[in-house]
Amino acid sequence: MTQTAPTKPSRADGEQKRFASLDPRTGEVIAHHPVHGEADVRAAVESARPAAVFWAGLGFDGRRTRLDAWRRLLVKRLDEFQTLISAETGKSADDARTELALVIDHLHWAARQAPKTLGKRKVRPGMLMYNHAATLEYLPLGVVGVIGPWNYPAFTPMGSIAYALAAGNAVVFKPSEFTPGVGVFLGATFAEVVPEHPVFQVVTGFGETGAALCAAGVDKLAFTGSTPTGRKVMASCAATLTPVLVECGGKDPLIVAEDADVRGAAEATVWGGIFNAGQTCAGVERVYVADAVYDEFVKLVVEKAKKLRPGGEPDADFGPITMPKQVEIIKSHVADALERGGRAVVGGLESIRPPYVEPVVLVDVPDDSTAVTDETFGPTLVLTRVADADEAVRRANSLPYGLGATVFSRNRGEELADKLRCGMVSVNSVLAYASVPGLPFGGVGDSGFGRIHGEDGLREFTYAHAVTRKRFAAALNPMTYERGSRTIRHVVRLVKVLYGR
Repeated sequence: MTQTAPTKPSRADGEQKRFASLDPRTGEVIAHHPVHGEADVRAAVESARPAAVFWAGLGFDGRRTRLDAWRRLLVKRLDEFQTLISAETGKSADDARTELALVIDHLHWAARQAPKTLGKRKVRPGMLMYNHAATLEYLPLGVVGVIGPWNYPAFTPMGSIAYALAAGNAVVFKPSEFTPGVGVFLGATFAEVVPEHPVFQVVTGFGETGAALCAAGVDKLAFTGSTPTGRKVMASCAATLTPVLVECGGKDPLIVAEDADVRGAAEATVWGGIFNAGQTCAGVERVYVADAVYDEFVKLVVEKAKKLRPGGEPDADFGPITMPKQVEIIKSHVADALERGGRAVVGGLESIRPPYVEPVVLVDVPDDSTAVTDETFGPTLVLTRVADADEAVRRANSLPYGLGATVFSRNRGEELADKLRCGMVSVNSVLAYASVPGLPFGGVGDSGFGRIHGEDGLREFTYAHAVTRKRFAAALNPMTYERGSRTIRHVVRLVKVLYGR
């Protein structure tokens, strides 16, 4: 069956425009959702302002109680939620369950760690202000806008939503038009445990709805999506000086060193590049393999990748390509690689049968091929022979992307990881950093900036609030016009004694 996109908005006279979310496996309509316009989005943000005051007023303990109740409700309805995610994305049941396990773990961590990370703490006042007490705390921004992707429609936006809520903010969330039902489900379940105020609202629609959220006066906008769209989001938010968190694409490398566990590296490569049909911003796309182990590695990857098949059934190895236009990008990258001298050792152009793409493994691909330079976002892998791990690092760092990376090496793993220009690295595993709630997630360069997850993710949705309080009169007070020259001389002398050695 040919894959279809969400249907264009329709409406009966006097009714709000609506659009259908579709199952990419079959093209069947799952549900209809409203197309929220600029006025709807602004109304949501305005109603979120008093809700944010209520939510912040609950304090850390009050918010944790509600967030814990939400977590328990999501666990109770896990099967229903998994079915919805599989229906809207086409991903396998197990991939959807894995995503939801991460959602629950991160929600639990954020609610538990917020007081320790953001709460008021004492700060040493230093030499000149020894007679003052100093404190620092992190206060909520107010209303946070979140624009989420379709590939991980629950886990990725919850990296912003859960942390923003734990920090004391209200949230207005615009899910992808391909997965609106997931956003609506999150909003509806939250409303069951926080019925008093619209602390977490969901607006649905297309790009215009997201643009309206950027211009609606939120106190921060968290965006996940492509790099070109991220630039547009930044430009829109710049008009109102709205700060942004931007998590864009990647072309993530995996390095196989001379001393690697080759079998383990091959297993991780195939899973990291092909799970969720390769539709993972931090998934494996480029693989640089030391010459000493290259032939063995390629043989193992070919052996493993050939066994995998996409499908629409719950137990398929992976599902369809969710976004129709992505199929053409995958096809163009594979074609470019083959036309420029690359070879397909698994699959090829014949593997692309919308909405499914079977695994494609390419070798001998030139460095300037789009299959190497641009994000493919499909179940494809490009394997490249290099002299050694050091050359692999240089090649890995050659692109403007810098999201995640993987290193396989028995003895040099951390050393090589430290040389990679990216936000996250897994050593002798793949994507492990995304599963550790305490670690920040985000990239550099064309992969964006800002962080979700971890303590950095909590602070991302706050502002630092510093307070000093005078406790007693100082013997030396340089911060007055009554100080006299002797005071400054004494201060300078003290600086030399304390810090001049």
